[in-house]
Amino acid sequence: MAKLNIVLFEPEIPANTGNIGRTCVATGTRLHLIEPLGFHLTEKALKRAGMDYWKDLDVTTYINFEDFLERNPGAKIYMATTKAPHVYTDVKYEPDCFIMFGKESAGIPEEILLEHQETAIRIPMIGDIRSLNLGNSVAIVLYEALRQNHFDHMRLEGKLTKYEWKPE
Repeated sequence: MAKLNIVLFEPEIPANTGNIGRTCVATGTRLHLIEPLGFHLTEKALKRAGMDYWKDLDVTTYINFEDFLERNPGAKIYMATTKAPHVYTDVKYEPDCFIMFGKESAGIPEEILLEHQETAIRIPMIGDIRSLNLGNSVAIVLYEALRQNHFDHMRLEGKLTKYEWKPE
C-alpha cells in the first residue's frame, strides 16, 4: 500500500501549509515540516485553511534538514524545483517515497539540490513565471505519484476507483 510523504522545507505561508495539510488528509499522505516555519502551528490562518482536517493529519516536524535525514534514514527523496532536469511525470514514485518542496520565497537551497540532482523534478511551465503556488505544486505532483501507485489505498466504501469501475 502506498504511504507517500510530502516534505515542506521551511514553509512561510500558513494558508499554503493548511491547504497542503488538507490535501494530505484527503489522500492519506504524511506531512513533514522542516523548521524554521514562517508561522506557528496554532495560527488561525493555518487552521482556517486546513479547516477541521488538521486534527486528522499525520504530521511530523523537524528542527532542520539534518534532523529530517537522521529520522528518515534511506528515504528516497524527490526534490521539486524549477531548476530540475526531470519532469515530474518522467520518474517512478515508490509507494513510500518523499516529495520535498522548498519555501515559497526561495525554494530548496542549492546545496541540498546539488546532493539530490538525480531525483530533482520540475513541473513544466511557459514564460518567465517564477513558480506555481506551493499548494498547487504539491497537489499536481502528489496526485501523479498516487496515480502511479493506482490510488491503492483511496477506495472508500460505496465508491469505486477508475480501476474498479465497470460500465454496464
